[in-house]
Amino acid sequence: MNFLEDVPVVRRIDTNRDDLFAVELVGHVRAPDVENLFGLFEAACAQHSRIDVLVRLVDHDGVDWADIAADTLKQGSAEAANHVGRCALIGESSWSNRMQGWLAAPSTVEIRHFPATGEADAWAWLDAHEKPADV
Repeated sequence: MNFLEDVPVVRRIDTNRDDLFAVELVGHVRAPDVENLFGLFEAACAQHSRIDVLVRLVDHDGVDWADIAADTLKQGSAEAANHVGRCALIGESSWSNRMQGWLAAPSTVEIRHFPATGEADAWAWLDAHEKPADV
């Protein structure tokens, strides 16, 4: 086993806003990673009636959509429709298009895609910033 296989795919991003759920997705996203992501997302929704979301893709090389349980996707979509106001997707546009389709079905979520070079614009759109990591 390669030690890099143990690196978490889903990483929380600390921000200046309690009501902003921000994550970084690194590499290939498998079904267990999506389960982890949705668990974190549900916790954020439980803490706030309305939240904004920021998803940053890094070295993205695909999502195992076919391996993700239909109930998981349905429940995540319902949570998003009930709790998310704005969603900023940063990175590869083909993945963002799939996410936009999943999030937008019947909801009022305002979704914008930003290329990796436009990340500062995504943060500004959400009126937020990333907190520096404690070292």
